[in-house]
Amino acid sequence: MKAGLVGYAQTGKTTLFNALTGQNIQTGGGGKAKSNLGVIKVPDERLTRLTAVYKPRRTVPAEILFVDVPGPRTKGSGLDGITIQALQEMDALAVVLRGFPSLDGTAAQPVRELADFDAELILNDLAVVERRLERLAKEHGSDRQRVVLEKCLEQLNAERALRHLDLSAEDEREITSFSFLSLKPRLAVHNTTEASAAQPIPTDLAAACSERQIELVSVCASIEAEIATLPAEDQAEFLAGLGIAEAASARLIRAAYSLLDYISFFTVGEDEVRAWTVYRGSKAPKAAGRVHSDIERGFIRAEVMAYDEFIPVANEAKMRELGKLRVEGKEYIMQDGDIVNFRFAV
Repeated sequence: MKAGLVGYAQTGKTTLFNALTGQNIQTGGGGKAKSNLGVIKVPDERLTRLTAVYKPRRTVPAEILFVDVPGPRTKGSGLDGITIQALQEMDALAVVLRGFPSLDGTAAQPVRELADFDAELILNDLAVVERRLERLAKEHGSDRQRVVLEKCLEQLNAERALRHLDLSAEDEREITSFSFLSLKPRLAVHNTTEASAAQPIPTDLAAACSERQIELVSVCASIEAEIATLPAEDQAEFLAGLGIAEAASARLIRAAYSLLDYISFFTVGEDEVRAWTVYRGSKAPKAAGRVHSDIERGFIRAEVMAYDEFIPVANEAKMRELGKLRVEGKEYIMQDGDIVNFRFAV
């Protein structure tokens, strides 16, 4: 699953990607635009506390794949084929907005940038819908698909993103092959200056994101890049000196993780404490398959403790005595923070 960092040139998008991934991708150079990929560990205080309880030989956090997606060079230039293909492959988009003067001194206009980028996605989707409807009219194709696409056409002509359109599961199946860009889950990233890093988010930008029903995270990519080079023990002191409680990158990673509709469950023991990723709403056997395919195939039951109930006790035997270690079957819906031991036979 991929979360794409997207946006216009000079927003600091690649600098932020480097800070998140520890890579050193260079911007510019006039070469062919391409996507850059990086696997990022998801910060989770719950994993830290479970590690303190079990003292395992190793601790393994959940991971998320971030992609630095090539974007349009300037506003209004449209999306080229490389960018469109890259965006279509993303499962969620994080649009990076410039919160500092550009190299030529142009003032930051993050609200305008957000609106312009949304318009690019809508125009691309509109062209796809119009072409498909024309083909359906000639081929006398699926009536069901035509009805759904006509709903999409009305939405896009009103300059509204498809993610705000009320679509049933059947409707979504009819159009899933089109990989509509404005249908993808979104969040906004305000890349600001070091001087403004601890300041409130501009009210007009917050209002614009609220109107679009997207989460907004404020970062300073240059600070995040500097933090990434520091030893872990020095990072908190560095942040405190700037009046910042937590690295913005951690909040961004968690926001993207949530945007992808992921939850984490944990397996624990002396050998390993590990966070696993599964879609919200997944049943226990599917979660077991994340650990190993044999466990899903031979699933018998799941022994489950809720993290919030476990931490005050910090003892599995005591949890069992209290009746807080539950035995769940194949229909159990996994909950975020579940601590699980899967029983299976193959």
